[in-house]
Amino acid sequence: MILPVKYNPITFKDNKNKKSLEYNHDTLLNDGPLTRLRIGVDRLTNAFTIYPAKGLKGSKNANFYEFLTMGTVPYIVGSLTLMSVFNSANKHFAPFARNKASAFGRKMALGVLFYGLLKGVSKSLISLPVNALTGINIEHPYAKVIYELPDDINDTDITSIEHHKVFESVEFPRWDLYYGDEKKGQKKNFRYDRIAKKLGMGRNLKDSDQEVKPRIKEIVVKANLAKNISSYLWAATGVGLAFQKPWENYFRVMTFKFWKGKEFLNSLESFGENFIKSAKEFWHGEGSGAAKHSGKILLGSAAASTILGLANTLYSSHTPAKTKDLINKQDRYVVN
Repeated sequence: MILPVKYNPITFKDNKNKKSLEYNHDTLLNDGPLTRLRIGVDRLTNAFTIYPAKGLKGSKNANFYEFLTMGTVPYIVGSLTLMSVFNSANKHFAPFARNKASAFGRKMALGVLFYGLLKGVSKSLISLPVNALTGINIEHPYAKVIYELPDDINDTDITSIEHHKVFESVEFPRWDLYYGDEKKGQKKNFRYDRIAKKLGMGRNLKDSDQEVKPRIKEIVVKANLAKNISSYLWAATGVGLAFQKPWENYFRVMTFKFWKGKEFLNSLESFGENFIKSAKEFWHGEGSGAAKHSGKILLGSAAASTILGLANTLYSSHTPAKTKDLINKQDRYVVN
């Protein structure tokens, strides 16, 4: 068994001004709803505050991770702008035009909301079955400790935490984080043993880590492709669902004032009823020809992309990638 290379990172300490770190080394995190929520809030907060400030002052510690994280800022700002463009000018229209514009603007806002929700949630339709059937959690998060360069001679706050995924890089996965801690009574390869068992490669393999790593890479690549394709189709389905006529009934009683109990409950009940009606209308369609079946086609494409992508990923998990024979057994060979 080939073990990962371990290193002790250099730490900078100031006895007069010590900073208590949540992590003092790269740490594998438990993948659960609370962990994902905490990571999401942390990244979103930093994207609007710390990372732009570092960029504006030309910090030498700004990096590509921070640049990618700030990509959520234009996405959110653009979504809010798209909502406001179709809703802010309604008060200047005549009563009839105002009602039409309000209905369209609210559907646009609902479409933006459904787009984001279904794009994110639909990825779990791939990752959760893959994790359950192969033991490979392609979304497994970990905390990476970054030791930054001091901005001035008195700077002691020179550490930061980044949140990544173990299989974020297909070329360089963080294999080391998947090894067990023998100090905690864990077997070195217990995670790789579990994956090998689920992949049908056998039990008690001598070097299960080396056996399953090529298979893990193949599964991660195919799962990521399936997620990327299906998520956009599900997002488009959400937009189509949001533009159905029954939603106009919900908009008449819509309220987010939860302190008004009865009105808020009526709003929730109306949302559920009109969601079902909109889904039926989206499925049955209007008009004739291709337009009438556009909802079925879009929903079917999204479902098919998920099923076929998942099937392809799971099939590859039990079928090693084919390789060509390097030796032609029909030829003659001379050993010097």
